[in-house]
Amino acid sequence: MKAAVIREYGDATVFKSEDIPTPEPGDTEVLVKVHFASVNPFDYKVRAGYMKNRMPLKFPAILGTDMIGTVEKAGSSVSKFKKGDLVFGKANFGSNGSYAEYALAKESNIAQAPKNIPERESAGLPVAAGTAWTVLVDLVGLRKGQKVLITGASGGVGMMAIQIAKNIGAYVIGTASKANLQTIKAIGADEAIDYTEGDFSEKVKDVDLLLDTVGGETLSKAYKMVKKGGKLISLTGPTDKAAADKYGIDAQYLSVPSDGKTMEELAKLADSGKLKVIIDRELPLEKISEAHALSESRKAKGKIIIKIQS
Repeated sequence: MKAAVIREYGDATVFKSEDIPTPEPGDTEVLVKVHFASVNPFDYKVRAGYMKNRMPLKFPAILGTDMIGTVEKAGSSVSKFKKGDLVFGKANFGSNGSYAEYALAKESNIAQAPKNIPERESAGLPVAAGTAWTVLVDLVGLRKGQKVLITGASGGVGMMAIQIAKNIGAYVIGTASKANLQTIKAIGADEAIDYTEGDFSEKVKDVDLLLDTVGGETLSKAYKMVKKGGKLISLTGPTDKAAADKYGIDAQYLSVPSDGKTMEELAKLADSGKLKVIIDRELPLEKISEAHALSESRKAKGKIIIKIQS
């Protein structure tokens, strides 16, 4: 099979197109013929070596988590899926990931694919929407009428979080650049704040939940925007306990898992028209380096989709 392989940490040019043996699924795995994959910021951070202390790669490595495709072969203990099923979810990132014609996935990390949206859109759901769902629904328990602020709302996780929070019935505020304000309002944000115009942290206060997808200075300003007793969730790095204590809030850094049950919920939302995937562009696997460079630039408006095979 053809795969985009990396044999060392490096910049976006480190990918090499190689012909390698098609892997065999273990007892609890499925082999998926990948139709589409997508790029997440996590991918380039791992590729560049930013996370090698926490998540070292074993080279040669095949990156890529998001995928949609058909089951080619199921392991001996797999009961939910059979050859020919159209599935989506999370591939085995780093060992047999989705930047390849065939990928391996644990049975527990995939689900039957949405039926009412194009496959290329489904490929953009697993990590971004899975993260947003797990935080807002499973971990925080966001409720109707609560106020939530999402920083970096025009990114993959941000756009999914807006829609999921609105489906719950929350009042949603998002930050984005001026060029993306209309985009986040179009998918449901009640307020859209241009973070380049003045200090955004002076424009909002007393939110029940602040979901930070940006980090750095943005995260450092976020604590005072949460009401006493509220929650701040960082997806980018550790939170400041002293700042959380000062404002009387619960601040946590979460590295968020999501599984096949989450994928099932996302498929229901997508099929009902309540969850839309905004696509910046679609590129072939041969242009994975270009896709990573675009992701790293943080200029993509929505998901970067990789077409693998029909």
